Amino acid sequence: MSAGGGKKAILAALSANLGIAIAKFIGAAITGSGSMLAEGVHSVADTGNQGLLLLGQKRAEQEADALHPFGYGRNRYFYSFVVALVLFSLGSMFSIYEGIHKVQHPEELTSPIVAITILVLAIALEGYSFVTAMRESAPLRGNSSWWRFIRNSRNPELPVVLLEDTGALIGLVLALGAILLTIVTGDPVWDGIGTLGIGALLGIIAVVLIVEMKSLLIGEGATPDQDRAIRENLVDGSRIDRVIHLRTEYLGPDELLVAAKVSIVPGLEIKDIAAAIDEAEGRVRTAVPIARVMYIEPDLYRTQPV
Repeated sequence: MSAGGGKKAILAALSANLGIAIAKFIGAAITGSGSMLAEGVHSVADTGNQGLLLLGQKRAEQEADALHPFGYGRNRYFYSFVVALVLFSLGSMFSIYEGIHKVQHPEELTSPIVAITILVLAIALEGYSFVTAMRESAPLRGNSSWWRFIRNSRNPELPVVLLEDTGALIGLVLALGAILLTIVTGDPVWDGIGTLGIGALLGIIAVVLIVEMKSLLIGEGATPDQDRAIRENLVDGSRIDRVIHLRTEYLGPDELLVAAKVSIVPGLEIKDIAAAIDEAEGRVRTAVPIARVMYIEPDLYRTQPV
């Protein structure tokens, strides 16, 4: 996913969440619904999160310098990690607090039809954002499920948007169900229970994002398919006969560091070794275009690599 490709999904989510947040707060003020208020705070958090993702993409575009010789690509991972923290603290914790308050001190809903109308509209807008994110991720997902894509992707923005939109849709259904149960039973405690459910849902999503973004921040290597392609293209069978060892690490979503020690056929002259290394780099970059930074060390194969 290029920054431009992910930006479309981010902007769709930002515009949808901003409109939804305004509508939810109006609905919460009119109805007094705790679950509606929790959803409003959730949408504010999501709107801020989209802004953070855009900021991360902008910061990642900075040129490499002496302090950061490999560039600033990991800014996208850092800001996605901040998004997960915001979702946990502002979204989940507030919803749980509000839910506990509403369960302990239930309040009657006023104009519940207003809340239902707003929630149905919000579901439609979130659905648009979710479909946009799914469409944007389709080229990267291939035949993989969206959950496997979230777990294995080295690109942070689309998994974040997909999880946020999924949580938002489920949260809206929970809020709608809580309000309907309150109307049917006449017991406003259901509104508080719905709010608690939204808080728990956001907490789970935030923890998943925190775990995934932490892994990316620490540094993840090439995917199995990329690793296999790199190994196959390092070897030419005539001058480079094997890969002694290989280390890879993502410097950012669009840049992969490749460090390899390769076995050179004995007896080659220096110019032939240099040509073999240059050609190997070209083959790898053709097979894995994001392998932009490469360090290949020629050596002779030994039983115990050094």
